[in-house]
Amino acid sequence: MAVLGIKHLAIAVSNVDEALAQYQRFLGVAADAKPRDLAQAGSREAHFFLGDVQIQLCQSYESDHRFARHIAQHGEGLHHACLSVDDIHDAVERSLASGARLKECKSCQVTGIHEHPEGWIAFLEGDSVPGMEIEYMQVYREGEMPERFKKPRQI
Repeated sequence: MAVLGIKHLAIAVSNVDEALAQYQRFLGVAADAKPRDLAQAGSREAHFFLGDVQIQLCQSYESDHRFARHIAQHGEGLHHACLSVDDIHDAVERSLASGARLKECKSCQVTGIHEHPEGWIAFLEGDSVPGMEIEYMQVYREGEMPERFKKPRQI
């Protein structure tokens, strides 16, 4: 399995608007980064890049949602790391063979490898790697993106 790099880091925050303002003030994050509501995901998020890594600030709508539960248990901070891999099937097979377990993607209600807007993804249970949850993503190559993701998304 080849991990190509970090695709994104999802940070659980209590208030995405306030958190984004701090990232902009203290780290010089682009002023055009704006929070947006992701109804299907049940969250309000702001996405921006620090160097080559996308940061996703994630706030839950509801107190029983995944980011709110994370904050209640661990405080604000890293929720999961999305690792870009060259072959998601190989990455998942190797992880499962080593004792990891798959976790449901809360946005899609799917456990295991499935299509997502940027590529095929799968989540590992939080205790598979100490300190953070892992999402694998094999980014779509030219011509691989499913038609349903090519249309403008309504948010």
